[in-house]
Parts: sequence; C-alpha cells; structure tokens
Amino acid sequence: MNSFVDFRDVWLAYNEELLAQNHFAVEAIDLQVHQGEFIAIVGPSGCGKSTFMKLATGLRMPSTGRILIDGQPVTGPLKISGMAFQAPSLLPWRTTVDNVLLPLEIVEPHRSQFKQRRDEYQQRARQLLQKVGLGGYEDKFPWQLSGGMQQRASICRALIHEPKMLLLDEPFGALDAFTREELWCILRDLWTERKFNVILVTHDLRESVFLADTVYVMSKSPGRFVVRRQIDLPRPRELEVTYTKEFTDIVLELRGHIGAIRRTGDAAVAP
Repeated sequence: MNSFVDFRDVWLAYNEELLAQNHFAVEAIDLQVHQGEFIAIVGPSGCGKSTFMKLATGLRMPSTGRILIDGQPVTGPLKISGMAFQAPSLLPWRTTVDNVLLPLEIVEPHRSQFKQRRDEYQQRARQLLQKVGLGGYEDKFPWQLSGGMQQRASICRALIHEPKMLLLDEPFGALDAFTREELWCILRDLWTERKFNVILVTHDLRESVFLADTVYVMSKSPGRFVVRRQIDLPRPRELEVTYTKEFTDIVLELRGHIGAIRRTGDAAVAP
C-alpha cells in the first residue's frame, strides 16, 4: 500500500544562520502514513510538534530531505488539507455558517465557482453543522456560541472543502473535560464516515489513544520521533473504553516514554 504521507529523512532549521550552526528544530524525520490513517503526535512542550505540522501542510520547506503527500512532492501550501487549532479563530462579524464557508471562498477550484454554487455550498455547510450538533446555531455569531460550539464550527470549516487530510493542532486543549470528550466522539464519527487522513498534535495522552491508529512520541528539541505505538483497541471506540485496564496501560506506557524524555532527552524506539 502506498503511503499518503511520506517524510524521508526530513531536517529543518528555521534560517540559514541556524542551519550553518547545525541547529535544527526537527531532525531525521522518517514517517509513512497510510491512506485514511489517523495518527497522533505527543511529546514535551517545544519539541517540534507544531513545526512538524508546518512541514506537513507545506507552510515550511525542509532544509534537507523530501516530503510527499498523496504521491506528490510538497512544494508549497497544500490545498488538499484542512486545519483546526486550539483557538477557533472564527471571524466575529460572520455568522457560523458564513465562517464555515470561508475556505470555499478562498481555495480554488471552489473560489471561482462560489457565486454560482453558493446555495449548494450553503446546504453542505448547514448539513455539516447539523452533523456536529450545531443545528439551530447556523445563523448565530461566534460571540453567541460557547467555546465547545466554536470549536465544532472550526472543525466544520476545516472539512467544508472535503480535504483529503485534516491537521489538528491541540484543537481541544482549551475545553473542559466533558466538552473535550464530546468532541472526540464527533471527530471519531466524521473520520469513520469519510476516512480522511488525520494528523493530531496533542498534549492529552488519553485523547491520542482514544482517537488514533498510531501514536508517535517526539523527543525534546531538536524534535524527532523516538516511539511509534500502534493502538490496537478495536473500533468503533466508545468512551467506556477509556476506563478499561487495556486503555489505561497504553496511556501509562506513553507517559513513561515522555517521562524518560524529560529526564534524559531521549527514549528507546518502540517497534
């Protein structure tokens, strides 16, 4: 099976001066992700998780090495990806549905068809909002929504142009535990239905084990992947699984790896 995401010995220094000093933000990244796979990346603060995301979306080019996404070399920002961040960053003067429609107004080929297909796109946005539990809130403004509702809208905005890959950078980090678990289930259901690739960066080990097929642990800066942990819990996963010994054992194992990185700056690579 061909890899959908393929990093081949990727190193990144943020500028020429740092490169000359061999000072890298991430180093020696080799990563192959299958079509439709859900991966999570965890690690200590400042380890390069967000830098990795910039490389995966084509916002930064590697200093050395090669990145292929969907079989194509990455040479600039990708149109086939959607992104959501910890802050929902919805535009306050636009309604929820108009915030969700934003990528279709900006990204080709949708941009040039937007005026004539507006009704169809509106319908698509409203259906997506209903699917994540925001039916009835489509015409409200961001300030009328809770943090959890804003984050649901942000995920809809990231998915409205039907991307092949969804990149999530700490998307639920600012939410309370109950809202966070609700959003895990919404993301699980959207991914199960559409099978787009997901790269999730998170500090929450329970989140990574509940959602992902594979969890990668990054070392301290310069970041590189030092542990790859396949999550063999059967799908579909219900929240009840998070209270089982099997689940907790995986979380504790990952926590042990991160603890070792904090103490020594490295950890053994798991198969």
